[in-house]
Parts: sequence; C-alpha cells; structure tokens
Amino acid sequence: MANELKQGFVTTLVRSHGRQLRRFLAVRLRNASADVPDLMQEVFLRLLRISNHETIRNPQAYLYTIASHVLQQHALKQAYEPSAEMPLEIELEHAVVADTDPAAEAELELTFEAIEHSLRAISPRAYTTLILSRCHGLPLHEIAAQFGVSRGQVKKYLAKALIHVREHLRDTEREVP
Repeated sequence: MANELKQGFVTTLVRSHGRQLRRFLAVRLRNASADVPDLMQEVFLRLLRISNHETIRNPQAYLYTIASHVLQQHALKQAYEPSAEMPLEIELEHAVVADTDPAAEAELELTFEAIEHSLRAISPRAYTTLILSRCHGLPLHEIAAQFGVSRGQVKKYLAKALIHVREHLRDTEREVP
C-alpha cells in the first residue's frame, strides 16, 4: 500500500512537472541529449526512496531541490572522472618542447606537477569550479546553477582555487635553488 502511494505521488509529479524538469536539467547541462534522461531517472528514483512523502509541504520545490543536488553531484562526477583530463595533462600533451634544453623541460614538468599537486589539495567545489570554468569553458552562471549557489559564490570558489595554485607555485619557486 505504501509503495503504491509513493508511486502515485511520483507519477503525479512526473505528469505535472516532467517537462519543466526536463527543461530545467537541459538548460544546465552541456550534453543534454545524453545526460538529461539519466538525471531525470535519478531524481525520480530519489523521490521513490523517500520514506514519508506525505510530509513534503511543497512537492514542486522539493523536486527541484533534488534536481539541483543531482546536477551538482553530476558536475562533481564529471570533473573527477579519470577520463576528464586535468589542465596539466592537457598542457603536457600539447606542449612542443623540441628545441628546448633538457633542464627547461625538467623545470616545466616540475611546475606542472606542482600545479597538479596543488589542485588536489583544494576543496572539491573550488576544484570543480576551476575545471568546469577553465577546461570545459562553462560560464560562471551555469556553474552556479549546477551547484545551486549564486554566481558570486562561484566567483569565490574560482578565486580560491586560483589563489591556492598561485601560492603553491610561489612556494615551489622559493624551494627551487
């Protein structure tokens, strides 16, 4: 009986808000055609996992809150996937070092390793913001929508990431004789 009530609740939400939810997700994703159906399914699966759906005061708001969380987790997953290259790896693969001396090559490689190490030490949101902005070219307002925060907060995440990398590089330069 409880499962039937849950399924009825979710079915009602799908009928009344399904199209709007699809648009909501599509606007916030780069690869909407591939990812939207999966993310919609995840949203509705999470709704089915709710033990007491009768306590939800505003189902539409709750639906979009869950969708925002799903988008945020999707963005984090995309940023941390092994297939998503880090900026350093991209630079190292495309850097042409044919006419440089071995010492310059070694110094460049150490610099890239320092940046990579620095990126692993920042917060997940700052890291994801940096990757989405600099590697994937997402504008800050889209990143803000995926995180469910203001554009100003995303600017703070990006600034925090860039400052952290700059300070780490500065410290690394001091250590090198």
